[in-house]
Amino acid sequence: MKHRFGYIQVKSQFVPTEVSFQRAIRDYTDILDQMGGQEWSVEKLTNPQPLFYLMTTGGTEQALLDLRLKRKVLVADEPVLVLAHPAYNSLPASLEVLARLQQDHDSGRIFYLKGSDDSSGFNQIETAIHDINVSLALKQTRIGLIGTPSDWLVASSPDPEVMEKTWGTRVVKVSMDELKEFIGKVSSDAIPPLREPLLNAACEVIEPSNRDIDDAVKVYLALKESVRKHKLQALTLRCFDLVMGLETTGCYGLAQLTDEGVIAGCEGDLVSTVAMLWVQLLLNKTPWMANPAQLDEVNNTLWLAHCTIPRGLVKDYGLRSHFESGIGVGIQGTLSNEPVTLIRIGGKRMERLWLAEGDIIKSGKSEDLCRTQAEIRLSTGHVSDLLNAPLGNHLTMVHGHHLKRLHDWWTTMIVGR
Repeated sequence: MKHRFGYIQVKSQFVPTEVSFQRAIRDYTDILDQMGGQEWSVEKLTNPQPLFYLMTTGGTEQALLDLRLKRKVLVADEPVLVLAHPAYNSLPASLEVLARLQQDHDSGRIFYLKGSDDSSGFNQIETAIHDINVSLALKQTRIGLIGTPSDWLVASSPDPEVMEKTWGTRVVKVSMDELKEFIGKVSSDAIPPLREPLLNAACEVIEPSNRDIDDAVKVYLALKESVRKHKLQALTLRCFDLVMGLETTGCYGLAQLTDEGVIAGCEGDLVSTVAMLWVQLLLNKTPWMANPAQLDEVNNTLWLAHCTIPRGLVKDYGLRSHFESGIGVGIQGTLSNEPVTLIRIGGKRMERLWLAEGDIIKSGKSEDLCRTQAEIRLSTGHVSDLLNAPLGNHLTMVHGHHLKRLHDWWTTMIVGR
């Protein structure tokens, strides 16, 4: 089995010698090994994989602090994950050392295992492993900023250094001129294999001409070439430059890339692109980025709307023009009525978070909003928050109720830093 995480036994000078103690500790380490863990020596502290500290007995507080000091020099921004068990004063030692770590502004948590058969406790450890791996994945992510953020995103254009420091993601700047060059080089032979399935699956095509659709496919292929050339895991596009400069749109291209697992945000919005990427990595679900176009404080409802959506999220779709400009290809999808979670990252350091849960209660086709529209009634959270303390325009939506899962990760990995 490939090792997924490490654990280190934290011992004091008063380590019991009796066989029963060795057997008790081995009961826990055997399970950890079966989960994909590996016992580490001090020499392995450079390994970036998740690390757990198994408090074997009491009197181990200083030993853990010493190990943490060495680990922190080598692997920064990692919470301290402490494993405690019911015997040999393991739990008291864990409480004392975590209190000290928090006094020193270090983050961490204790996993209390009631026994080697504590399936709930070991499931929490599995969750923590995934959480740290998501953090590691974010630190390895290259987000392409194609063009610059749209001029109106005055609260959603963070300094790339801020993004890297808080969320770990690296911004790679790509010029619009390069993208336009890629668009011009797209072979006509590459278009039909993408155009025909797009048209055949559409329930209607209203404004777009055949040329509009071909141009939209070219944009997708050019974006894909940017992903390849710059080794991107995600991107965000200053898409209105395509509308004004080439009379085409990125709506299809951004939706198609996201369906394929390459998160693609609109308007050069780095904040929302990070939110979508986080959702994809943590929940393994495809997100949707949209405008909160209308809201009702009395009924705690809001309408989300945008001219693009991954087609894997909708039960049917039509091809329309881009709403604001009447140009190119937009996607008008119909969303099913089901539970959803809404996310917005914000703050000067991208350290703030707004979360809400609710249900889609209606899809719309209003002609005075962006093409894909969904009305959502919140069950947890309040739409009035968006009026009183907004973190920015775009919201990220994901199917299912995941507020606690998202909040727990954010509390440990972002707030705890």
